[in-house]
Amino acid sequence: MVLITAVRDYMNRMLQDISGMKVLILDSKTVSAASVVYSQSELLQKEVFLVELIDSISMSKEPMSHLKAVYFVRPTSENIQLLRRQLATPRFGEYHLYFSNILKDTQIHILADSDEHEVVQQVQEFYADFVALDPCHFTLNIPSNHLYMLPVAVDPSNMQHYCDRIVDGIAAVFLALKRRPVIRYQRTSDIAKRIAQETAKLTYQQESGLFDFRRNEVSPLLLVLDRRDDPVTPLLNQWTYQAMVHELIGIEDNKVDLRNVGKFPKDQQEVVLSSEQDPFFRANMYENFGDIGMNIKRMVDEFQQIAKSNQNIQTTEDMAKFVDNYPEYRKMHGNVSKHVSLVTEMSKIVEQRKLMLVSQTEQELACNGGQVAAFEAVTNLVNDESISDIDRLRLVMLYALRYEKESPVQLMQLFNKLASKSPKYKTGLVQFLLKQAGTDKRTGDLYGNRDLLNIARNMARGLKGVENVYTQHQPLLFQTIESITKGRLRDIDYPCVGNHFQKSRPQDVVLFVVGGTTYEESRFIALQNASNLGIRFILGGTVVLNSKRFLKDLEEAQRIDWIVRSGAAVV
Repeated sequence: MVLITAVRDYMNRMLQDISGMKVLILDSKTVSAASVVYSQSELLQKEVFLVELIDSISMSKEPMSHLKAVYFVRPTSENIQLLRRQLATPRFGEYHLYFSNILKDTQIHILADSDEHEVVQQVQEFYADFVALDPCHFTLNIPSNHLYMLPVAVDPSNMQHYCDRIVDGIAAVFLALKRRPVIRYQRTSDIAKRIAQETAKLTYQQESGLFDFRRNEVSPLLLVLDRRDDPVTPLLNQWTYQAMVHELIGIEDNKVDLRNVGKFPKDQQEVVLSSEQDPFFRANMYENFGDIGMNIKRMVDEFQQIAKSNQNIQTTEDMAKFVDNYPEYRKMHGNVSKHVSLVTEMSKIVEQRKLMLVSQTEQELACNGGQVAAFEAVTNLVNDESISDIDRLRLVMLYALRYEKESPVQLMQLFNKLASKSPKYKTGLVQFLLKQAGTDKRTGDLYGNRDLLNIARNMARGLKGVENVYTQHQPLLFQTIESITKGRLRDIDYPCVGNHFQKSRPQDVVLFVVGGTTYEESRFIALQNASNLGIRFILGGTVVLNSKRFLKDLEEAQRIDWIVRSGAAVV
């Protein structure tokens, strides 16, 4: 519950301490941070009668002196300027200003000078500059996520903004946890090294006093990783509930937009999938697709029993009981409809795209050897007219990542087939992926065939057999977690920043993936934390990826790379 609890505590303190009718004013980033931990009904209970965005509220001039304004925004120069203008002609009776990260002294002076009407009651820093999707999984929702694939010289200004936003987000997490970390990073990644060094500079030098919590426990570990060390995980189809919804439909800030998927009633065109607000989802978010179907059937049967008993209203007591239980009944009805709709829609997509067939080959490419059989399986699927373009591309990418050194001739044949079969395919995209995340670029033992321990482990798994062929893949992050747990994370591969070293095994570890996390990885983190091995892991990243987003970032980086090499201007 760690991250969600931290942000909820901040929200509670903001809204409980200010009595009376309130308007909550957010920006485009804090609206995400607030919406994943606080529902609209909870806001109403705290006497919040209006929620507005800081830029849209500037356009309105209507005075509302009966309302107290609670601002919760990022401390950006744009927000400070908007506040400056709004304080010049105040519309609300009181202004309570909360910022999601560290304010600069100059910004505090600007706000003080702007408060000529003396309406500002307080200015505070509440460190919730991240989106807590699940108890141990956060994201920063950074839009230009492709930047991590480009050299710094290509776009130094935007790269600096990108790095600053990541450092701000990581700093907020540790300030919310009230800890200062020991920092390590992936040696082969320039961007991971830069983020690690800038975070260390902030926490140990620039804001040293703020991070000095004078605690005796072992310092937590921050490990900065690069998505390109494991490009396989975001390319795979998923078969557990939360990960599958994101892969096939898409989840944004724990909300699923169904408007473009099928015909749904108006109240079901956007649904919430939150482990905090939905007990069925909390119990089933990591379950396999087959088990989900059975569990939803049980939920439907239970609901039908309740609906049947509600039809049998004969006395005024029965009627009163029904009215008392009606809100819960409505909520249960909505929940049943939501999960039935999602599973029905995903079943259609699986059938249309032949995903069971495609996924079986993907899992073989990710988990097992056998280049000849793999080439034949991928060739057959690329030639199959009923396989979609995106699935063909992903299969060729997975083959290329696995066999780039072993079969260059066959790889070229697959490139040519892909180009002829998929008209939308951008020439050279697979080669660009190999340039970014090929064998020579990676630190970890992605396929478990470099390290003797991993080879032995894979052999043991093969002998035991796999419970489910569609979920046999384990992200590279699993090996990283295991190395940390056993104290075997190699200094040569993951060096420390500065002279701050771990004196003993950490109790808290934040793994931050530049380039984005996946729900498959967050599932492994949750299962690891549930096993109670004495270390709590938290996973964070720049975005939450599915294969569509990963490929979009790759295409954008390839486009800019081509422009730079051809001498044109980047737009």
